[in-house]
Amino acid sequence: MKIAIGSDELGYAMKQTIRQKFSTDELVFIDFGVNENEAIDYPDIALLVATAVRNKEVDRGILVCGTGIGMQISANKVNGVYAAVCHDAYSTQRSILSNNANVMCLGALVIGISTATEMVKLWLSLEFKESPSLRKINRIKEIEADQLVGK
Repeated sequence: MKIAIGSDELGYAMKQTIRQKFSTDELVFIDFGVNENEAIDYPDIALLVATAVRNKEVDRGILVCGTGIGMQISANKVNGVYAAVCHDAYSTQRSILSNNANVMCLGALVIGISTATEMVKLWLSLEFKESPSLRKINRIKEIEADQLVGK
């Protein structure tokens, strides 16, 4: 599995820990920045990661900023990207099982690194399966298609 990962400066340490803890031959992380001691506007990183997800260059994405909220809002502007802020095991689980999210957003100033790594482990282990939620997910996709610029 290939995972796009990115952060702003507030999420840099958490991003690095996640990459180091989970990188294997089977789980490859592609880092879209930020680099150490670099300041950047989080929407630019979110756009890079979300675009890689949309273009299917990667299987999923992980974004880290102070709260996860700014990254989520930014990533969700990209057609075909479904980003969710995950702050506990239940929200992490439901992001996949109920919503088929393809981008996980974490808040480095909201959750600790041990919670974050447990949630990443859980998120990576889950796979969406058809469920009663499929109808709602399809409706979201219909709304998204209707809202595309130029329609």
